[in-house]
Amino acid sequence: MLTRPQRRAGPVLLRRAWTRELPRRAIYAQRPRLYSRTPRRPEEVFHSQLDDPSAAAILSSLKTSPPTPQTLTEKIVQRYSLGLPKDKTVKSGDYVTLSPHHCMTHDNSWPVALKFMSIGATKIHDKKQIVMTLDHDVQNKSYSNLKKYRQIEEFAKKQGVDFYPAGRGIGHQIMVEEGYAWPGTMAVASDSHSNMYGGVGCLGTAVVRTDAASIWATGRTWWQIPPIAKVTFNGVLPEGITGKDVIVALCGLFSKDEVLNHAIEFTGSEETMRSLRVDDRLTIANMTTEWGALTGLFPIDYVLQGWLRYKATEAALYRDSELGDNATHERFTHSRLDELFANPMASDKGAKYAKYLHLDLSTLSPYVSGPNSVKVATPLTELASQDIKVNKAYLVSCTNSRASDLAAAAKVFKDAAEKNEGKIPRIADGVEFYIAAASLPEQIAAEEAGDWQALLDAGAQPLPAGCGPCIGLGTGLLEPGEVGISASNRNFKGRMGSTDAKAYLASPEVVAASALSGKISGPGTYVQPKGWQGVVLGDGDGIREEDRMITADEALEKVIGQLDSIVSDAESDLFGAPVTETVESDSIIDVLPGFPEKVTGEIVFCDADNISTDGIYPGKLTYQDDVSVDDMAKACMRNFDPSFSSVAKEGDILVAGFNFGCGSSREQAATAILAKKIPLVVAGSFGNIFSRNSINNALMGVEVPKLVQRLRECFSAPATQLKEAQQHITEPSQNRESLDSPPPAPQMVPAAEKRLTRRTGWTFEWDVRRSKVQIQEGDGGETWSQRVGELPPNVQEIIARGGLEKWVKGEIEKGS
Repeated sequence: MLTRPQRRAGPVLLRRAWTRELPRRAIYAQRPRLYSRTPRRPEEVFHSQLDDPSAAAILSSLKTSPPTPQTLTEKIVQRYSLGLPKDKTVKSGDYVTLSPHHCMTHDNSWPVALKFMSIGATKIHDKKQIVMTLDHDVQNKSYSNLKKYRQIEEFAKKQGVDFYPAGRGIGHQIMVEEGYAWPGTMAVASDSHSNMYGGVGCLGTAVVRTDAASIWATGRTWWQIPPIAKVTFNGVLPEGITGKDVIVALCGLFSKDEVLNHAIEFTGSEETMRSLRVDDRLTIANMTTEWGALTGLFPIDYVLQGWLRYKATEAALYRDSELGDNATHERFTHSRLDELFANPMASDKGAKYAKYLHLDLSTLSPYVSGPNSVKVATPLTELASQDIKVNKAYLVSCTNSRASDLAAAAKVFKDAAEKNEGKIPRIADGVEFYIAAASLPEQIAAEEAGDWQALLDAGAQPLPAGCGPCIGLGTGLLEPGEVGISASNRNFKGRMGSTDAKAYLASPEVVAASALSGKISGPGTYVQPKGWQGVVLGDGDGIREEDRMITADEALEKVIGQLDSIVSDAESDLFGAPVTETVESDSIIDVLPGFPEKVTGEIVFCDADNISTDGIYPGKLTYQDDVSVDDMAKACMRNFDPSFSSVAKEGDILVAGFNFGCGSSREQAATAILAKKIPLVVAGSFGNIFSRNSINNALMGVEVPKLVQRLRECFSAPATQLKEAQQHITEPSQNRESLDSPPPAPQMVPAAEKRLTRRTGWTFEWDVRRSKVQIQEGDGGETWSQRVGELPPNVQEIIARGGLEKWVKGEIEKGS
């Protein structure tokens, strides 16, 4: 058994070793292919060919279809899907019954437990599948919160599941450092930042409370494999640039919903990927949530192997009883790693992606997000010249509060100490600087390195390991008129305190430097290269044709793809019909018993895009478990429009813009609309997490982009007459408030009439059987119809039964 100082001496050397460059290997990049193959016709041969053994063998091989190439995402989902037909290869778009490797719940474990018990379940299906942590409201010492925490702990112990108490760390960090998020597996959590597990090659995605209760009771839930985007990194990360700069730039520079509701796979040459440490990858994967994605998956490569080998060595040599022994040494073992890396999972050659994007890391500079929007990313140099004063600085959250982040922040003060007679300088007057480690082990590592004390000497105020200010809970929240800069992941208006404050996101180094100077600034470690002409990014993989090297197999597939395209065009010309199948306009689907064949109501229109779950249901009510149905109905859409409650009526059809329900995974965003007795929500598009919550709680939803367009044509003033519903801000003009923030953010509304919610007098009818909607544009107005997507039987069944809880209850009763 090693003592703690001895144990911590090893990782320093190993961490440095991970960053050393190894000999560069040639990596053959695959060019995006935006084509679909023509279906093959049956082979026609002469009998003599079949009689010839050699010819027959060749023909037999032609009849055997090769396996369909899969992305890494699809391969992992394949492993954790249940009840697949024989030889079924899952692909993007498929609905699957999913049994994830692990499922984590945090402070919402008690609401999940109440759901679990309400459906008649008494015993968790697989106790090894479940992890419970307490991390969100750890500073709250009220009787009600402590009672809830006690109930969660007692329930966890009774069920025999792994449990981590308040102060031990943030659930996502625990999932990674304790080995629950394992490469090549799928792990889910009832929190929107589950994407973070992708930083270690684990497919992580968010589920909602009802999904979690279903997994507890049956070991499974449902999932639709999203479209998958491939993001290729080129170049090498320069000195002074971090993973936070990468994801802030991605969110701000690809800000047109390019990856909305997509699964992302990050890739690049070996040299490129070696410049991204595991901690950088965790940060990037974590904030793919803010980029709009459902997952953010990094490859299972040599960088990850080095990190895992250190973890396995540490687990074997040291078991710290004060941190709890949840069999870490059994999850991190060298034998398990030998098996993992003997044949690491990777995307197949020829795997198809819905989208291809690229970013040259070597062209990045430090970036800052905000104010109050992840979709606004500005080079640090521009903001630094604006002399933006800072009132509060935060080094908190699962995004950037690991030991390496604390070390980077401490280095800013240690470097400044060299010019201050060796004394750590204090933060600027009028600035409050809050620090909280992502977990207790990360804090211990920072303490032993001297970094934690350096930050305290500078005037930082320590908080317990947990979410805290990031989620707007506890000490140090932003007050009206204040400006904050944080290394956390989300800066929606009002999330970290007052809606009249401004929040920016940046790397730990920039946060520390800003706290020291009292204004948004950097440590000065980044030096812009001579001849720099801006960030290189765009569609495709970013490799110039003259630099492209492809293998013989890839060259052959490229030729085949071109021939397929030629044949497809020829078939269309010769036979006058497209290759792809079309759905007849009068096709009828079966409607299950209990599901309505038609839904009709008057349209009430909320004219805004990116209305977040914060806008639909206030965050301050999210963790109150005793909110009545009437109070929930009154709170519905309150943060978007306080007048919504009086305008909308029972039986109305709520219509909103695009990406409705983005943001956090709170289930009440759906149940509040049901509490308002609105049976159907229509939008140009929905946030994926809201779609899940809707289905799980029997709230119906339909996407009709044309309807949103027509409503805006009739009820919105021309764009030239629009103005912001808020005072001008002093930052650069492009830093307008993001539309993905909840009101009272600036909303683009008609200059003549500021009405966020309006009754339209239009009638909406959804014919479920015919998958068609019909709109009557008021008395005497135009009537038009449009086909919409068919509702899958498994989704109908969940809604018909009254939601996923009742579906699970039925499954339990079947098995009893």
